[in-house]
Amino acid sequence: MKKVSFGFARIHAEDGEVRDFLPALMARLTEDGAQVYLEHGYGSGMGLSEADYLEAAQGVKFVSRQEVYRQDVVLVLRYPGDTPLRWMRPGACLISMLHYPTRPGRVAYLRSPGIEAISLDSLTDDLGKRLVENLRSVAWNGLNVAFHVLRENFPVFDIEDKGRNPVKVTVLGVGAVGLLAIQAAVRYGDEAYWHKLAAQGVTGVQVTAVEYDLTSREAVMIKILKYTDILVDATQRPDPSRPVIPNAWIGQMRPHAVLLDLSVDPYLCEHGVVQSVKGIEGIPQGNLNQYVFAPDDPAYENIPEYVGTRERRYAVSCYSWPGVFPKACMEVYGNQLAPMLMGILQVGGVAHIDPEGYFFHRAISRALLSRWIPSC
Repeated sequence: MKKVSFGFARIHAEDGEVRDFLPALMARLTEDGAQVYLEHGYGSGMGLSEADYLEAAQGVKFVSRQEVYRQDVVLVLRYPGDTPLRWMRPGACLISMLHYPTRPGRVAYLRSPGIEAISLDSLTDDLGKRLVENLRSVAWNGLNVAFHVLRENFPVFDIEDKGRNPVKVTVLGVGAVGLLAIQAAVRYGDEAYWHKLAAQGVTGVQVTAVEYDLTSREAVMIKILKYTDILVDATQRPDPSRPVIPNAWIGQMRPHAVLLDLSVDPYLCEHGVVQSVKGIEGIPQGNLNQYVFAPDDPAYENIPEYVGTRERRYAVSCYSWPGVFPKACMEVYGNQLAPMLMGILQVGGVAHIDPEGYFFHRAISRALLSRWIPSC
């Protein structure tokens, strides 16, 4: 059986994006006979050296970025952009967060040179539950930052005052992320801080959960928003071209209110047609370099003109909330992804994955670009 070569590429995005897979994953692959190639500098953003990887997996090789993309299977957590795809061989497979449904241009570009792909966000079990995800970190990291903003930028709002009213958090959407956001909110996004305040007898947090269907009722929503301290968007909208909270409604909120974006939908317009806007209209798109935006932040000037931005509060948004704590994030992703990679390795490559095979083969098959059909 042909040996499968795996190339692990670094993410060349904002400076704050330092996530690379950990040495433990390389050890598992090399122990099972994989050829593993890492891009020079792999892991360095998280304080890891080449020696750390070689100690865990002696067979790994550090090579140039182009050499990484010449392997049978190339892994990089975030989409690397179009240019590196030119270095890949026809039939080779890119594994990344590719988001097929919302990136039609990307899908077309991937298909043009005959590249196979596996979208990490499309790896699901037989019931549709994602197998590679870190939703808890999305909710907890986002709420952690939002509470820090509430505490640091509005000292008049003394969160540690025993006599204060409950902090009022409104969570839009009650899916997987929304439910985790509710749990994180009642703990201030920080278990240790919650224990501290609870021990002092400080009043806690009141969470209002709002299902998406209710958000279209303006009168009801305005009553809720007027008394909301932290507004959390965790919705999955059937129509991402329309906001859940129009910008004008934000003007009804308290001056100290914080707007937290967990859905992180982009502003996207192609050929004059708006395809996607953020659930809370008018807040910037953040990343791991900057995820807190004051109302006068220059980032508002980069928001498309078709988006209303007049009404502003402190906004908290990040393209990838799990990346705020990169090592913890990659430990989770590595453990989740390892069985899929072993499945590819054991059959000699992605081309031999059996759509009717065992559990992980079926999961991989569902995430293959060659088998993905856009929904009407």
